[in-house]
Amino acid sequence: MSSRAAAIAEAAKSFAGRLLQPTDPGYDEARRVHNGLVDKRPAVVACCRGVADIVDAVGLARTLGLEMSVRGGGHNVAGRAVCNDGVMIDLATMKGIHVNASAHTVRAQGGVLWSELNRETQLHGLATTGGVVSSTGIAGLTLGGGLGWLMPKYGLALDNLISAELVLADGRVLHVSADEHADLFWAIRGGGGNFGVAASLEYRLHPVGPMISGGVVVHPFARAKELLRFFKETCATAPDELMLAAGLQTAADGSGAKIAGIVTAHCGSPAQAEQALAPIKAFGPPIMDVMGPIPYSALNSMLDGAFPRGALNYWKAQFLTDLSDAAIETLVEAYANVPSPTSHLLIEHFHGAAARVPIDTTASTMRVTGFNVVIIAQWMSQEDTETHLSWARNTHKALTPFLSPLRYVNYLDKDDDHAAAGVYGPNYQRLRQIKTKYDPQNVFRHNVNIPPL
Repeated sequence: MSSRAAAIAEAAKSFAGRLLQPTDPGYDEARRVHNGLVDKRPAVVACCRGVADIVDAVGLARTLGLEMSVRGGGHNVAGRAVCNDGVMIDLATMKGIHVNASAHTVRAQGGVLWSELNRETQLHGLATTGGVVSSTGIAGLTLGGGLGWLMPKYGLALDNLISAELVLADGRVLHVSADEHADLFWAIRGGGGNFGVAASLEYRLHPVGPMISGGVVVHPFARAKELLRFFKETCATAPDELMLAAGLQTAADGSGAKIAGIVTAHCGSPAQAEQALAPIKAFGPPIMDVMGPIPYSALNSMLDGAFPRGALNYWKAQFLTDLSDAAIETLVEAYANVPSPTSHLLIEHFHGAAARVPIDTTASTMRVTGFNVVIIAQWMSQEDTETHLSWARNTHKALTPFLSPLRYVNYLDKDDDHAAAGVYGPNYQRLRQIKTKYDPQNVFRHNVNIPPL
């Protein structure tokens, strides 16, 4: 028996979950992530059932001298949850959720998805800012920022984080909050997976739902420029209760028709929502209007079908200096030449509570009022890969004159592993100092990496 096999066998004696190797049943399913373009083969997939398993998995990687990666929901488009010939720490079976309805808090384990968290919190008419796609994991989204339908009113997901239980590179387990290891708590709110494995996270909840208002209006692609100009004007006066996004995509009815739309979520009163949504519903008029009262959980899963698990994905994303007429012209022209009906261009508006937090309050630098453009190349066949990579990269290049330096770490593609200095800007040096304190050997480096000093 090799030394590696012996170490794995020894760890398996007390491991509550499973330590899967390439020849084991279930290995191929366990190593798969949402993005079908990612096909990596870890030496071990450590399917953890609790914090002790995470500690042992980190220790196993250290013993074997192997790289490690961490999977929460596995939705990260760059595929950073999985590594080649390393230890993949898989939290997918860690699904515990406890809602304290009277305190308006929830604690959930690191393998929980937003759909699962919402299901529990909505029993009490409570929610926190979560992903716009409900199959996304809570941990990765929160540690990297956490945009969602409620962010104009209640801030990013990380703004609602009260505490977290982290397993560090040396195997220590720390409870971090504003009062405990405050420097580390500051860093994980935007610093991604650079500092440890998030075994559980505790969030502040807000009275939201079960019914809110929102949905989508759809217009013909011929009116895309006009619609995007209207979208920009509407965003300029949007109240905190209203989240807005616009998209260019292909109709899902098989017709191949390109369309343009506006997606909304309003978490205020029905009367406030009716007033805010009326101009959006009236503009055009749209060829399809499914905007109105909707369960919050349904709104949170409304876009899930557009992002099927296993599809091949490559994304580019960056904030715009302004959604100018020239930028709109470029976006519409790019989508007119899109090679796949499953690809999208998405424009997310940032404003309200998420934008009012001082930039040094957390590690996240997404504290602006403005627009984030997401270029989503998505296709189904490996043989079409180069065509779609080229479309995404060329679209991003065409937008260069309109781009600001600001980028959302969770959207960065596989070419951006060394983009941390630009992403974190004025917070970067402080993050490096904290990285040096808690992970001086850069054990957690399978991410948009913040190297120690």
